[in-house]
Amino acid sequence: MPGPGPHLMYTLAMGTGMMHLSRGAFTSHHCLVYTLNAFLGPDLGSFCEWLAQTSSFGRALGSKAMDYVHDPVYYVLILGAPLCFMYSKLSRILLQAGFLPTLPGVHLKPKECLYLIAAGSLSHFFLDNLFEENGHTKMLVWILSTGWWQGAAPLDFMSVLIVGLLCSVLLASFIYINR
Repeated sequence: MPGPGPHLMYTLAMGTGMMHLSRGAFTSHHCLVYTLNAFLGPDLGSFCEWLAQTSSFGRALGSKAMDYVHDPVYYVLILGAPLCFMYSKLSRILLQAGFLPTLPGVHLKPKECLYLIAAGSLSHFFLDNLFEENGHTKMLVWILSTGWWQGAAPLDFMSVLIVGLLCSVLLASFIYINR
């Protein structure tokens, strides 16, 4: 499974392409919700497990979340409804604040957000399947920053900091360009 960087770059590129091909029907709001759901969405359990790796309760909770959420269908069934309402509300707030304005000036509806959540989940697993080898090759272990490990995930603070910084710059640049 690739780390968050490839998920982010792939979906931002796909979303930007859809923005240009749709001539305004697919806006920067659509692209942002799509990207966020492919970026960390189904790997949320492993991210929580990594954050709480010093606590046995946190690891167990993250592991259980990973069992249920790291699936293209269960992610949408379990987290789809809460996320679609949250993204719809966030879209309204971003629109009123002047960030990522849409051409017709209308925020995303919950139904649109649910479709984008499903599309982001499918895109996430598309990339995961391209890189799937059960994490047993040295190269795959080297490029992983999220995923499933036997035991605790290796904690390399500088790698997490660099990948986080690069992903933040990429998202901030997207928002700046589409303002």
